[in-house]
Amino acid sequence: MERQRTQAALEEAQRAAECSKQDARRLQRAAEEEKKKADEAVAKSEAARKAAEKDVREATAAKEDAERQLREGIQPVLTPTPQEILAAQAKIQYQENLFHFAVAGRAGGGKSSLINAFRGMSNRAAGSARTGVTETTLTVGRYPDPDERCQHVWYDLPGAGTLKIPDWQYFNAQGLYVFDCIVVLFDNRFTHTDIAILLNGRRFKIPTYIVRSKADQHIRNIMKEMGYESEDEDRSQRLTLYMAAREQLVDETRRNVKTNLAEANLPDQKVYVVSSSCLRAVAKGEQPSRAIDEIQLLNDLYMEAQARRVRHESEGVST
Repeated sequence: MERQRTQAALEEAQRAAECSKQDARRLQRAAEEEKKKADEAVAKSEAARKAAEKDVREATAAKEDAERQLREGIQPVLTPTPQEILAAQAKIQYQENLFHFAVAGRAGGGKSSLINAFRGMSNRAAGSARTGVTETTLTVGRYPDPDERCQHVWYDLPGAGTLKIPDWQYFNAQGLYVFDCIVVLFDNRFTHTDIAILLNGRRFKIPTYIVRSKADQHIRNIMKEMGYESEDEDRSQRLTLYMAAREQLVDETRRNVKTNLAEANLPDQKVYVVSSSCLRAVAKGEQPSRAIDEIQLLNDLYMEAQARRVRHESEGVST
C-alpha cells in the first residue's frame, strides 16, 4: 500500500512538473509575442517619424520653391478652359489644315527678321514682318508663308517688357497653348518670360526651340577681336579666322544656354545658332556654304510639328 502511495505521489509530481514546463513554455511564447509586437510598434513608430520628417522637408522645400518663384515672377499657370482655347484659336485665326509657329523673345531681339527668314523673304519684301529697333506692338503679328501651297503660319509675339502683365501670366495671356511649336529667341540671358515659356511648353507638351540668331554679326565681331580687319586680307587667313570665330560662337552659346537652363531648373536642350541670311536661303531650298544649324532647325521644326499633330489627332485631342 505504501508503495502504491509513493508511486502515485511520484506520478503526481511528474504531472505537476510537466504542467509547470508547459506553463513556462506558454509564458515564454507570450513574452516573445509581446516583444515582437513591441518591436513592430517601435518600427512602425520610427517609420511614421521618418515619414513625418520627410513630409515636413518636402513641404518646406515646396514652400521655399513657391516663395522663390514668387520673387522671380514665375508662378504656375492655370489650365485653360475649352472656352479659352477656342478664344485663343480665334485670336490667331487658327485653322486645322495649317501649322502655327510662334516666335518669342525680348523686344528688339530680331524676331521680325527671323520670321521673314523662316518665310524665305527679305526684310524689305512686300508682306514681310516690319523690322526696327523699337518694338511698339502689343498684339500678336500673323504672317502666313508667301507660298499659298505652304501650310506654315508664323506669329510674332510681343517682346518681354512690352506688356503690363507678369511674366508668369504671359504664356496663357498670349494663348501659347494653341501653337504647334514655339521658337524662343535667345540673346545672352533668358528673361523671366523666356523661362515661363520653356516651363509651360514642357507642361503643355508643346515643342520649344531655343534659337540664337544674328550668327553672321556675332562671328564678324569675334573675328575683329581676333585681329581681322578687312576683306583685303589673305583669303586663306580670312577663312581660318572665320572657322575659329564660328566655333567659338557655337561653343560659347551652347555653354551659356546650358548654364541658363540649369539656373532655371530646366533640363538641357539644343540651341540652334543661325543667321537670317542663311536661314532665308535654306527656306528657299538653297544650301548655303556657311550654314550652321539652319537646315536642322527647319527640319526639326516641321517634322516635330507634324508628328505632334498626328499624335493629337490619334488621341482625339484638339491642339
